[in-house]
Formats: sequence, structure tokens, C-alpha cells
Amino acid sequence: MSKNPTKPANGGQRKTKESTGTRVFGVVNTTFLVLLCVGMLYPFITVLAQSFSSAGAINAGQVSFWPVGFNLDTYSAVMQNDTFWRNYGNTVLYTVVGTTIAMVLTTTYAYVLSKKHLKGRKALIGIAVFTMFFNGGLVPNYVLISSLGMKNTMWALVLPGAISIFNLLVMKSFFENLPKDLEEAAQIDGLGWYGIFGRIVLPLSKAVIATMVLFYSVQFWNDWFAAFLYLDKSELFPVTLFVRNLIAGASTTTSEGAAATGSTTALVSTNIQAVTMILTVIPILCIYPFVQRYFVSGIMLGSVKG
Repeated sequence: MSKNPTKPANGGQRKTKESTGTRVFGVVNTTFLVLLCVGMLYPFITVLAQSFSSAGAINAGQVSFWPVGFNLDTYSAVMQNDTFWRNYGNTVLYTVVGTTIAMVLTTTYAYVLSKKHLKGRKALIGIAVFTMFFNGGLVPNYVLISSLGMKNTMWALVLPGAISIFNLLVMKSFFENLPKDLEEAAQIDGLGWYGIFGRIVLPLSKAVIATMVLFYSVQFWNDWFAAFLYLDKSELFPVTLFVRNLIAGASTTTSEGAAATGSTTALVSTNIQAVTMILTVIPILCIYPFVQRYFVSGIMLGSVKG
């Protein structure tokens, strides 16, 4: 029997040929993204190379992608600086406490807002959204923090930014998309709202929770401006403020760096800045790979309805 000449040889499936426009778009898109990645990585690679280079090579502009005059003396000096490690410990404490408080408030507030039968729900959502666009301003916030007695305390850093409205709305949308049958079945089994939230909802929300933990951790870890405003004692500074003072050329931190390294101000303004910046970003770089697999799914689950 002869084969049907009109039937494709691959069992009825025709291979779709990409159009010229599609191929051009793919090339342009790939090229743009590669250039964007290179542009974003270039400053980090340069700082990394400077952290392992000599001060003379950095001041001469010889360092770009590869260390020149390789040395580890600056790393050794910085890691022997008690002030740096004290501020580093402060940052870890502020990040852990701030992220914990933020996650508790965000998850509970979002879960409440996800219940459409809640009286006053629209008003609560309106209040939350309003704060995305309007705030009291820098001076009123400073007066408020001072009047509450939170100045020169950890709470001045972790409480004002405890709820990100963007994160709140993403989690609210995620909770709204959870199957209602699960909660109804749990209610029939005798669970209350706290039991449903803790034993049913949270275990099903690992992806979005991991994503929000990453967002809040980065937020608290990188924040230096609040500490700059509300902290006067150097022993309470986060490490990001330590780095900011180095970059800004603050005399106190420069003197500390020079004393720690036993070197000139030129060494402090180049090697010390690079080394402290690298040591500051290492924890976030180490954490991200472990939550990266939840990142995209967490955002999509909480932002797409239906």
C-alpha cells in the first residue's frame, strides 16, 4: 500500500518554521539581556578585583576585571577590626529580628484581607494602599520616632519598615487563590481560624513565604539611611552604615580603617572600601541560591489571579 503523500512523515505534526521577525527579535532580545547582565556585573567584578589589588594599582587605574598587585593584607586587616565585626553583628541582628516581625505582620494582615466576607475589608485595603503613595515625610517621621523613645534603639530600624505594601498585596492575592474547600474541610474537622492559618495555609505557602523572606532580608540588610537618621552611637551602627561612612570619607571611620591597617588614607579609601563592600554582600549572595527556586513561582503565584 502506498503512503498518503499528503500526510506528513512525522505522524501528522508539522514543524513550525520561525519567521524572520521572530529570529531577529530573539537575537536582539538575547543581545540586550547579555549586555544588561554585563553592565550589572561589571561594577561588582571591578570591586571584587580591587579588594585583592594593591592601593597603588587601584589609584593608577590599572584594575578592571583582574586583581593587580595581588594581596590579602587588607582582608586580614579588616577582619581584625572590632568595629567592623560589631557592626556586622548588628546587621545580622537587625535583619533577623526585622524579617521575623515583618513576616508575622505581613502574613497575618494579608490573610485577613484575603477574606471577602470581612467587615471593613475595603477600608483596610484602602489604608494600606494609601501608604504606598503618601507618607508623613522625613521630619514628622523623625519626630515620631524620637517621641516614642525609639531613637538609638533597634526598634527605630525594624518597626517603621515592618510591612511592605507591595509584599502585602502579593501575599493577599496568593491567599485568595488558595482552594476554599481546604478551609471548609478544616472547619468541619473542628479547626479554628488560627489552626487553619497555621496548619493549612502556611504549609501551602512556602514559595511565596520564601520569596518574601528574601525581599525583607535584602531590605533590612541593605538599609543604612534609617540608621543614619536615628542612631548616634557607633556601636549600634549596621555594617552598611560603616561602609557608607568609608565611601563618604567620614573622618572617624577613616581613622579607624587607617589604624586597623597601619596604612595611609589612600589605602583606606580604596582597598578598605572594596573589601568591606565584598564582605557585606557575601551573606545575601550565599542565601539567594537556596531561595532562588521559589523566587519566580512565589511571585507568579501571588500576582496572577485565576
